[in-house]
Amino acid sequence: MAHSDRDVAVDRLPGPFEAWSARVDATLWSQLAAEVARKRGRLVALWGTDHTDSGAGVRVSAAYALLDRLEHIPPFDGVKGLVCAHLPLASGDSYPDLWPHFAAANRMQRAVYDMLGVRAQHAVDERPWLRHEAWPANYFPLRTEAPERALPVGDEDGYRFVQVAGDGVHEIPVGPIHAGIIEPGHFRFSVVGEKVLRLEQRLGYVHKGIERRFQQMGARDAFRLAGRVSGDSTVAYAWAYCMALENAAACAITPRAAALRALLLERERVANHLGDLGALGNDTSLAFGWSQFSRLRENCARLNQKLFGHRLLMDCIVPGGVAIDLDLTGAAAVIEQCDQLLPEVRALRAVYDEHAGVQDRFMGTGIVTPELATRLGLCGLAARASGHARDLRVDSPCPPYDALGVNVATAPGGDVAARVAVRFDELFESLRLLRALGAALPAGEPRVEVPQFDAERFGLGWIEGWRGDVLVALECGPGDRIRRCHCHDPSWQNWPVLEHAVIGNIVPDFPLINKSFNLSYSGQDL
Repeated sequence: MAHSDRDVAVDRLPGPFEAWSARVDATLWSQLAAEVARKRGRLVALWGTDHTDSGAGVRVSAAYALLDRLEHIPPFDGVKGLVCAHLPLASGDSYPDLWPHFAAANRMQRAVYDMLGVRAQHAVDERPWLRHEAWPANYFPLRTEAPERALPVGDEDGYRFVQVAGDGVHEIPVGPIHAGIIEPGHFRFSVVGEKVLRLEQRLGYVHKGIERRFQQMGARDAFRLAGRVSGDSTVAYAWAYCMALENAAACAITPRAAALRALLLERERVANHLGDLGALGNDTSLAFGWSQFSRLRENCARLNQKLFGHRLLMDCIVPGGVAIDLDLTGAAAVIEQCDQLLPEVRALRAVYDEHAGVQDRFMGTGIVTPELATRLGLCGLAARASGHARDLRVDSPCPPYDALGVNVATAPGGDVAARVAVRFDELFESLRLLRALGAALPAGEPRVEVPQFDAERFGLGWIEGWRGDVLVALECGPGDRIRRCHCHDPSWQNWPVLEHAVIGNIVPDFPLINKSFNLSYSGQDL
């Protein structure tokens, strides 16, 4: 099915959810962004691709999520779901700024310049995002002519943090090296006493060259790399990558493979919620919560190792399905663990809810109002804790979620307490889903062959990971060549919101607020 107007074809992409793709001009690029914003849609991702080797120049792409169908923009009238627009640019051209419509576009646009050397027109903020001191001024890693690695050019890049002036205001720089094993990130606090007036982040210290590495791999091998974009979301990324590959190849997986993928994804969600609930307890000095949730998470990791060969479930999802099937004994073990977890987590929730010291730290801390969440494009778990009931397992469900009747967990408060409550509710729902999946795995093969590409193809994968929606956009060509693979983490949207959530709180509450979001450094720095 295609819509056409002004020589623009809007094509329905094959796959298990409603997705559309179109090549647009600069005028339509801006009109589409404005209409998506008017319909209260979200900017999911923004990236660029170099096509100069084929004479087509550079292209920027934007993916939008819409619950309601578009209107008043004829080529796109009637479409919803995931809408992807591609804007070709001639050499030296810029593209219309999306920041006036979507606050989350700021850092994405800065990253597009850092990677490809293409700027948004009249952008308010043109500071580098990924370009730290190791990149020469004329080095853009995703340009086809770029060398494999840049040569260091110095130790200081003179990044300009926004300064707050006034009586009694001073700055507290934290990081990028931290006491512990967390990934590097710099946090610049402007404070009066212990009250935070402003927080500004600088990330990008863990740049790994993943997007360039994709282009050196075959399409059927790159799922392993996708699963390592952010290690705590390996199932979500591997599924999204394989979905994009399968969609590009017009390949449908079996119902058994889909059910096993969902089972793996829900086990990943359970493990992360268990770990974070323990860490949140620890940040309030409730060591009991830390030790108990750590024990439960360890039990999940051990069963993962026994059933699927990896504690974190890496390399379990492969093109065409899954790498390891689950027999009746394994399915029974999954259900048995759910039965064991349910009463223990209920008891621990009662401890958290009734502990005065814990609730004093949780309640009213790090508030993100529903209005602020909408304005800044907050997504995933954190958005649901600010009253937004958006979850791809319900809004754009792929099998088997379309038949599972997922209950979306929400809370209205937008504070640490709300984010903890949503984690508990989602954990209980995942246990219910795991029981249902384990009790009724469809018959059939766990994997099918994905046909090779005979032409240029484009595919999208979109999965609700534990942190939020993970997107993979994949361009492939003959011989399984990957021209471009862009993996998008929900942390792109949510890191800027954390800067607002901490305002008005005291400095010692920042670790607690930060942990309640638990965003990925690595996932937004490829």
